[in-house]
Amino acid sequence: MSQQNTAYQKCINPKCAATFGCDEVFFECPKCGDLLDVCYEWDKVELPKTLSVFGKRWATRNNRLDFSGVWRFRELLNFCPDTSKVSVGEGQTLLQQNCGLAAALGMNPSSLYLQYEGMNPSGSFKDNGMTAAFSHATMVGAVSTACASTGNTSASMALYAHSCGLKATVFIGQGKIAFGKLSQSMDYGAQTIQIEGDFDDCMRQVQDVCRRLKIYLVNSLNPFRLEGQKTIMFRIIEQLGWELPDWIVVPGGNLGNSSAFGKAFMELKQLGLIDRVPRLAVINAAGANTLTELYNDKKLRWNGGKTDDAAISAYYHGLDAAGYRPHTIASAIEISRPVNLKKCLRALDVCNGVVLSVTDEEILDAKAQVGKYGLGCEPASAATIAGLKYLLADGTIGKNERVACVLTGHVLKDPNATVDYHNQMAREFSNPTQQVPNDLDKIVAMVK
Repeated sequence: MSQQNTAYQKCINPKCAATFGCDEVFFECPKCGDLLDVCYEWDKVELPKTLSVFGKRWATRNNRLDFSGVWRFRELLNFCPDTSKVSVGEGQTLLQQNCGLAAALGMNPSSLYLQYEGMNPSGSFKDNGMTAAFSHATMVGAVSTACASTGNTSASMALYAHSCGLKATVFIGQGKIAFGKLSQSMDYGAQTIQIEGDFDDCMRQVQDVCRRLKIYLVNSLNPFRLEGQKTIMFRIIEQLGWELPDWIVVPGGNLGNSSAFGKAFMELKQLGLIDRVPRLAVINAAGANTLTELYNDKKLRWNGGKTDDAAISAYYHGLDAAGYRPHTIASAIEISRPVNLKKCLRALDVCNGVVLSVTDEEILDAKAQVGKYGLGCEPASAATIAGLKYLLADGTIGKNERVACVLTGHVLKDPNATVDYHNQMAREFSNPTQQVPNDLDKIVAMVK
């Protein structure tokens, strides 16, 4: 398969549609300020006639790029030469058919699959995007990187920056990060700056800092980040024997994953590598439900790229006027101004998608159920199962349809949430610690 680089960057706003080379570094269109896509001249690229050809690279896993669950599919995101491609072994993830959980949800036991991205080196899906962003950073000669983070982005950025010898600076909000995640960025040597504000404040500040100091931004505004995250879908298809699921269910935070997934299916369909596109469900936390309100209540749509910017601005102005701050136990998706909103609208259009929000209690119940059936996850991941319950109940998803839920982060990312649920909340699926005197007979009686 060809390794010719035929990629470029393009503004997603059809009124602008400006293009730029991949050797240029932007996290927004320099002409209009909108989001950028990485695009490819597919007619100049030698691609396989079927996706299954990529599976042959399992036989050459001694090659570092074939070992990577991202770069194994490199022809579908070939924006830099192989010599620039960075890898720390990302993408060795599991698609688990979970019959027990499916039955508990009233589904056909063979219909539910959990894509466990917690198996990545830093413990979350972010590594899929970070390997791509740092490959681009390496290609353009970046020396310093930065991100705003609720936790997983900082852990992943710090790991990849360390592997590349680049400086890493993390901006976090006050009291807005789980220690399981913060400890990773500290361990990997990143500079951590805590701002008196939330993630949205950090996101605004990090962009201004990167503009002023010419630092390479690795948040999902970076279009190369999302190229790597496309491969989560490629691996789901691979693990299903090169067949498609009927539904993809994913948590909605900054909306990078949903945006990447929509782009992946759009491109695969365009290339004739799939004959249909799965449907997409994006699940918000009720305490950070911007997408739900804009999509369901305000009826905001992609509209061929001509999105209603005035409606978005008015909504955000309303948040500011009310002094609104998002709040949810699912800290990874505690975001009220998702930077990839427009790309997510495109994904929902491509995938005939749906959006809904679930409460923290529903998220924690779903998280406990995922754990009960053998695959723990962080709270944000469990929003998928909490949302799936609603979609099954109202018939949007049929009990026999094949559903892949993306579990975005490892269970140990936020252990406090897990222990508090079981020991303090007395919910349906709580499994509290049992107290017993230091007496053998009483201990034996308890164990029985």
